[in-house]
Amino acid sequence: MLQFGRTIDGRRVVGDDEGFVPLSAALPDVTGIVAAARDADAIDLDAVPADRIPATALSFGTPFEPRKLWGIGLNYADHAADLKETTPDEPASFQKPHTAIAPPGGPIRLPEVSDRVTAEAELGVVISRTCSEVDPASVSDVIAGFVPVIDMTAEDILERNPRFLTRAKSFDSFLIFGPHLVVPSSGADAVSADTMVRTEINGETIAENTIDHMRHSPAELVAFHSRGMTLEPGDVISTGTPGAGVIRSGDRVRAIVSGVGELDAIVK
Repeated sequence: MLQFGRTIDGRRVVGDDEGFVPLSAALPDVTGIVAAARDADAIDLDAVPADRIPATALSFGTPFEPRKLWGIGLNYADHAADLKETTPDEPASFQKPHTAIAPPGGPIRLPEVSDRVTAEAELGVVISRTCSEVDPASVSDVIAGFVPVIDMTAEDILERNPRFLTRAKSFDSFLIFGPHLVVPSSGADAVSADTMVRTEINGETIAENTIDHMRHSPAELVAFHSRGMTLEPGDVISTGTPGAGVIRSGDRVRAIVSGVGELDAIVK
């Protein structure tokens, strides 16, 4: 599977487990990561006129700039049961502002107005092209790739009133994704029914589950949100979490999505 990302200084790269090369050398006519994902099948890394750079020599920032950020609540039945919540029949979705994004590594900044912030791991689906009214059977045609996500919630604010969900989810640094956009290639699937999503805090597993336990699959979520709404390249749908944990200053949060990657962030 190809992995698209960019370093903190803005240098865009593409690679695999053996290393990365400049995107400008792999696809000279393409500058955007999401656009490059659409042409992933055209990339032959062995033929790129550039030496590979090991991932350990790169420091990755947010791989692209999304226009819309959708989150999905209570998408794992086990998580809803833990919270003593009734799982809705339709996806329980909400949007987060662009200003909530922090780069891989963080920091996650705890707001002074909240005494209980939680963090959770999720699988993020990235849209590849402008689309609407997408048939569930054709969703793969509009997916650029996948990213691990760390999502935060000011739970004490949300508990005061469920209508406070947007504010509880929208503080600065309350969404982190990357460091790579992972694109299926050579017939490989980046995610499957047994893809595991795991939330870790300070090395301890808080919750984990496979995506076949989602109430609404990634394909169903893309199709659902395309009904009556135009989805655009770079839009992200974060597909829900198996569980969240309370975070405090100095903690380290990790999202692990098997087949997609790992994402870490420090809490400030």
